[in-house]
Amino acid sequence: MSKKSFLYINLLFALFFFLPGLQAREKTFTVVIDAGHGGKDPGARGANINEKEINLAVALKLGRLIENNSEDVRVIYTRKTDRFIELDERANIANRNKADLFVSIHTNAVKRGSSVQGTETYTLGLARSEENLEVAMSENSAILLEDNYQQRYEGFDPNSSESYIIFEFMQNKHMEQSISLASEIQKSFGACKRVDRGVRQAGFLVLRKTSMPSVLVELGYISNRQEEQFMRTAAGQNKLAEALYDAFSKYKKNYDRRKGNISGAVAAPVANVTDGVENIPVVESVETPPPGSEADILNKKQQSARQKTTVSSTTSVNRNAKGKVIYKVQFLTSNKKLPANSRLFKGYKNVGFYVEKGIYKYTYGETTDFNSIRKIRRTVAKDFKDAFIIAFKDGKKVKY
Repeated sequence: MSKKSFLYINLLFALFFFLPGLQAREKTFTVVIDAGHGGKDPGARGANINEKEINLAVALKLGRLIENNSEDVRVIYTRKTDRFIELDERANIANRNKADLFVSIHTNAVKRGSSVQGTETYTLGLARSEENLEVAMSENSAILLEDNYQQRYEGFDPNSSESYIIFEFMQNKHMEQSISLASEIQKSFGACKRVDRGVRQAGFLVLRKTSMPSVLVELGYISNRQEEQFMRTAAGQNKLAEALYDAFSKYKKNYDRRKGNISGAVAAPVANVTDGVENIPVVESVETPPPGSEADILNKKQQSARQKTTVSSTTSVNRNAKGKVIYKVQFLTSNKKLPANSRLFKGYKNVGFYVEKGIYKYTYGETTDFNSIRKIRRTVAKDFKDAFIIAFKDGKKVKY
């Protein structure tokens, strides 16, 4: 054998064994971690430490945990040092990098009542309580330190309650995923003995322009001496970062499953897909939302109405699918029913929907073949990046 042939064979051998490993480590998921405040903006002030320092320390620790334990995840920080970054630029960083997730880390404070303590996680929405509005006002006041903030934020006044009306009319297609992550975060905080103040909604400018599931986390109250001491220590910061990482891992695992990125999946027998109309009972939540959360409040208010309602789907699987798992692709959510020709569907026809916790959730495709629904999801994802797979059995939503 010639020396040239020998080298060629060795090259093929190396590619055969090492290329799969390189592909396995491809960064297919991007998370942006935003340490709130920074630089000339100290955030809430404690007796011994400022909010910006706690936020950055926990953000960096969380990022390292993800980088060290999740090979397919790319971590991007809005800041890694003590510097000031405009609120809309934080969202722009996530959008430019086509992030799959945005986590903004903050520390809370109250002007009166130093005994207040606990963690809370926010998603974007209209504040339904004075307390939630005050938190949003405090965080949004950072724009007052920006140049030309009135032009940049179109006259938004962070200290005026009237300015927050805009959040009532915002359509957030990532609402469900954001609430899902927020719920996991609060569960993780509760598991490590932190006081759980629930999942909430408020109008945060830093979340307003993000084009992916996004949450804002309040790690605790710096105005509470005991909590401040906990959050300023390395041990406390490690505990908070580990809780956030645990929640991220559960969210990411569920994300992979819904995207169809699971190994060893056994597809159900193939059924023919036909056009038609099918009534599906209203779906009850697979997981109970945290007590006192915005989702819990909305759920209780509309519980009676949901029990009397049926949900229509514009597609139907052959009736011989009874007792089998039916897969669909969910691509859009709305707080109101959309017309069949809505421009939000981007031209997709035969769109179905179901109602969960008062939210309309729109689906496309319907089959008992898991491989087929994975192909459909890939097609839909070209127009709706965050489309994912859901499953029903005998008209009820199930895990798969």
